[in-house]
Order: sequence, then structure tokens, then C-alpha cells
Amino acid sequence: MRYSQTHKEETRKKVLDAAAAAVRSQGPDRVGVAEIMAQAGLTHGGFYAHFKSKDEMVAAAITQAFDQSRRRFKRLGEGMSDAEYLSAFVDNYVSAVHRDAPERGCPVTTLSNDLPRQGEPARAAFDAGVKSLIASLASRLTVGAASDREALAGSLVAEMAGAVALARAVSDRDFSDRLLSDTRERVKARMGLVPPQKA
Repeated sequence: MRYSQTHKEETRKKVLDAAAAAVRSQGPDRVGVAEIMAQAGLTHGGFYAHFKSKDEMVAAAITQAFDQSRRRFKRLGEGMSDAEYLSAFVDNYVSAVHRDAPERGCPVTTLSNDLPRQGEPARAAFDAGVKSLIASLASRLTVGAASDREALAGSLVAEMAGAVALARAVSDRDFSDRLLSDTRERVKARMGLVPPQKA
């Protein structure tokens, strides 16, 4: 049976959605092609109609994961001022919901440790996603000199992603919640949204 181009694109999207969730929750090395195809409701044999290799799928899944995050935060910011958006962004990113759902979260928080062992396609996809996230955040910042905002955005992304990753790793839930809360306040202060905490 011949399928339309639309059907093929929809099928590929199903596979990529499943792969993006699996790569974030399990890491690229622990994800199997058969498992991804089964999650997408497809047979293992159909994989090669969409990808030449697992490496190609992993790179595409990383791009898909960043795209999903980008769309989610774009919807979040509709109709908001820059300050409102940045505050909402921090509240959503550095949150217990993000901590507890890595399969739906930002790939920076889940994949940073795995990427040095991946091939060039996956690393290039990750680099592009990180640069896009930093540029998007920098475009909304109003604090400091315009020429410094991209560097500040990179530092803020590193701080927020690190806080979420650390909050996932520690076993004490109260401590984890406090890490997230303290980071939200400090990041917002660095963005000029709230006064810095007193020492």
C-alpha cells in the first residue's frame, strides 16, 4: 500500500515525539530503536523509512525536544511584556514540575552529561538548540548593556539548567525544593526583576 507524503510526515513526527521523550528521560545511549517504534505504535521494520541510523534519529530527536520546549515557552509568553515573560519563564523552568518530568523538559537539563559521548550529528543538534535558547532569552533581557545580554543569558541558562539537574539528583525533597526556590529568586534578581536577597 502506498502512503501519502502527509502520512509519512505524520508518522515521522510520532516517532520523533516518542524519541524526544525517551532521549530526555533515559539518555541517548539507553534508547533502543525497537522501543521507540513500539511507543510510536509502529513496527521496528518501519524505522528505516524515516532514518538511516539510530544516530540520525537521536540527532533529530534532540532537535525535536528543543523545538517542543521553544513552542511551549512561546505560547507561555504570548501577550506578555518582557519582564512578565522572563518571570514566568524562570518560574516554569526552575520548578518542581520541570524537575519531576524530565521526559517533557528542556534537553539542557537532561542531556548535558550524555552529549560528550555522542557523535557529531547529535552534538551539532544540541549546540544549535542551546544557542537558540540563549538567543531567545537574551532578546527578552532588558538589564545591563545590550552587548552583554547574550553572555548574561548563557550564564542564566547554565544556572537554571544546573539547578534543575541538581534538584533532580538530590534525594532530600525539601532540600531539592529549596534549591529551586533559591535559584528562582537569584536568577530573577540577576535579570533585574526582583531585588537581590540580603546576605
